[in-house]
Amino acid sequence: MPSVNKVFILGALGRDPETRFTNTNLQITSFSVATSTFRKGGGGERKEETEWHRITCIGRTAEVAQTYLSKGSKVFIEGHLRTRKWENKEGKTQYSTEIVADNLQLLDKKSDRPAQVKQAAPAEDPYTGNPEDIPF
Repeated sequence: MPSVNKVFILGALGRDPETRFTNTNLQITSFSVATSTFRKGGGGERKEETEWHRITCIGRTAEVAQTYLSKGSKVFIEGHLRTRKWENKEGKTQYSTEIVADNLQLLDKKSDRPAQVKQAAPAEDPYTGNPEDIPF
């Protein structure tokens, strides 16, 4: 029987991305994303509920995340769930579920991105003259 492990998240970063490298120099970048839902409370008032998601990017996706994302950036992420298991210092088993990003789409305007991102100069509009000269 086939199975599916697919997640779609659209939200905003809660902190700046953090990057580390494996022993084989593979880049891993992680950050948290907030998503919100709204529902009516008992008195009819609208209540917002925020859920936080741990996101992990690997390889080229990690490079893009580290370069272009910062706290508050809006992103759309397509990925899959992964649960890690380890023992803490006291010997107690710990679990952490995260989303491993397979695809990352930046939703901010280029002007809203961090300053280290180089932007190309806007192309000149060839039709700045008489509107009658526009060929359509």
